[in-house]
Amino acid sequence: MVEVGFVTGAIGRSSLVGFSSRNNERAVQRRGRARVVMAYDGSPVKVGVLGCTGSVGQRFMTLLEDHPWFDVVGLGASPRSAGKKYNDAVSWKQASAIPEKMKEIVVSECVPDAPAFKDAMIIFSGLDNTFAGDIEDEFAKAGKAVFSNAKNHRMDDDVPILIPTVNASHLDIIEAQRKNKDIPGFIITNANCSTTAMSIGLKPIHEKFGLEKVIVSTMQAISGAGYPGLSSMDIFDNVVPHIGGEEGKMETEAKKILGTCADGSFQDADFMISAMCNRVHVIDGHTEAVSMQLKTKATPEEVIDAIRSYPSIAKSLGLPSAPAKDVDYNDAPDRPQPRLDRMVGNGYTVTIGRVRECNVLDIKLVLLGHNTIVGAAGGSILNAELCCVKGLV
Repeated sequence: MVEVGFVTGAIGRSSLVGFSSRNNERAVQRRGRARVVMAYDGSPVKVGVLGCTGSVGQRFMTLLEDHPWFDVVGLGASPRSAGKKYNDAVSWKQASAIPEKMKEIVVSECVPDAPAFKDAMIIFSGLDNTFAGDIEDEFAKAGKAVFSNAKNHRMDDDVPILIPTVNASHLDIIEAQRKNKDIPGFIITNANCSTTAMSIGLKPIHEKFGLEKVIVSTMQAISGAGYPGLSSMDIFDNVVPHIGGEEGKMETEAKKILGTCADGSFQDADFMISAMCNRVHVIDGHTEAVSMQLKTKATPEEVIDAIRSYPSIAKSLGLPSAPAKDVDYNDAPDRPQPRLDRMVGNGYTVTIGRVRECNVLDIKLVLLGHNTIVGAAGGSILNAELCCVKGLV
């Protein structure tokens, strides 16, 4: 077992109720008043996927197929899919084939007492927000570590919107969440997919220079609407300048993500943000044009240097899905582009380009992230890997 290089006072044995004794024993060692969290030891962790037949659920299947730590043992979907083998329940829309080892798994209803989820320590949720909240609550009450893609719990006072490369320290809230909700498990959320790309892209700039104001216009892929999404008559040869609730999510979630977590509560970052969201005729990859006012003035060259020198935090944490670079700069005058750059870092890297002076604010740029990988299923997987490394699973 290898020690992780940090000390925390927020994670103790009492907070690990609901997980196996093996993991309780290996997760934490006390040294006086400090608690040194131990690294994940490589033992397979059994996981379940809720909403497995949907767009995000299918992406989970592809990303978990050969995962070195996680073993899929349970799949959950609607009652109409329950009782069927996954191969028969799903209308598969991914570019790769259904993973062979998952075809024969029988789909269950999304209830924690289903036999399929008995041994699952981690639950990945790709459920629609119409019913995700209550179902995720029940799994957390049953002692599961729930990693959600839905909006339902994102703005809860004790639930982190986690992005390992941006705000890994927000995991310190989990002890308070368990106490407040009186649950043995916990819930961790992803951000909205457009917010995730923006937060990763702006983190190096915010950390070095500070943000005062942000204006963002998005060009969002149709896969973000799920399947079947928009009709061809709505999106073909068209741009739709409205995505329900999206602008509000970007304007609130980013401030929580880029803020701080201390003493069992979150403090939002203090910049102002205005978002305009558009659906465009692209399959995968959200492109965002961002203008910003900085607290400390900087030249475009200084901003580019901050981006290029930003450390690969997810990789340094030992997360197996982490890309070589969390954020990358492309200096070509016409990049990033969805078709060319969405799979940088296997879809986990956010690419930035066209950093230049802004005549109204200070700096403007273009960034791009894969909305269903780093912005959805892949983001949840990184979050779960981080919890393994920090001894929470």
